[in-house]
Amino acid sequence: MSELRIEPLSGEAIRQQLQALAALRIQVFHDWPYLYEGTLDYEMHYLDMYLKCPRSLAVLVWDGERCVGASTVLPLADAPHEMQQPFVDAGMALDDIDYFGESVLLKQYRGRGLGVKFFELREAHAQRLGLKRCAFCAVDRPQDHPRKPVDYVPNDTFWARRGYEKQPQLRTSLSWLDVGATVTTAKPMTFWMRTL
Repeated sequence: MSELRIEPLSGEAIRQQLQALAALRIQVFHDWPYLYEGTLDYEMHYLDMYLKCPRSLAVLVWDGERCVGASTVLPLADAPHEMQQPFVDAGMALDDIDYFGESVLLKQYRGRGLGVKFFELREAHAQRLGLKRCAFCAVDRPQDHPRKPVDYVPNDTFWARRGYEKQPQLRTSLSWLDVGATVTTAKPMTFWMRTL
């Protein structure tokens, strides 16, 4: 295995690696807990928000010519409505929060500190923009879901060690097609936050 290379890109510059980012999201989110049956067309449309936002950041990790990890962030004020609305409903200002999109990493590259690096780079992004808080959301799946792997360990402890707290009052939902399903359904998502 070659040395891993980290490539940060912002705004329109993300376009040059859009296909790699989209393919990686589809591959990683196919697994539990997202069980996402993604399509390249949907991904290209979704990721367009990062291209249109000059204050966005995508961090890609490369092993040679293969994209093996990625993480995204943009100010919450520039994020989609469904990400903003829980904060609006709670009476919170959007203009001091950085919204973390995904952190996706192929299984064989986990446990090497890249998840921590993703958080560090996104938190530094928030600080450069003068944003005081960081937030992200994660899917809520039932504990007794039939597709949940027996050995699954959620990321909650990792996130808490990074200083993030679960915010049960800040919830949204996103819709996607589950693996093996024929109909798109809404999935509940709960936010986590940290003040820098």
